[in-house]
Amino acid sequence: MFYCYILQSQKSGRYYVGSTADLEARLLEHNSGRVTATHSKGPWERVYEEEFATRSAACTREKQLKSWKSAVALANLIASR
Repeated sequence: MFYCYILQSQKSGRYYVGSTADLEARLLEHNSGRVTATHSKGPWERVYEEEFATRSAACTREKQLKSWKSAVALANLIASR
């Protein structure tokens, strides 16, 4: 299975959208500073995820969420869960 996920910084409240095949390992990478985009903004908490059968579908959803460019839209998605 593949996942599209949203992380929230416990430091700043900002969101990060990504996709992966292993949610737990990816969160550890984000929190250990091994992801350039998030290394100085953590610690991170996973606040949302969706499961997909293919990597392609997960990446398509990731691109869709990133295109929203609105923390409010992401917050509404998380709240509707």
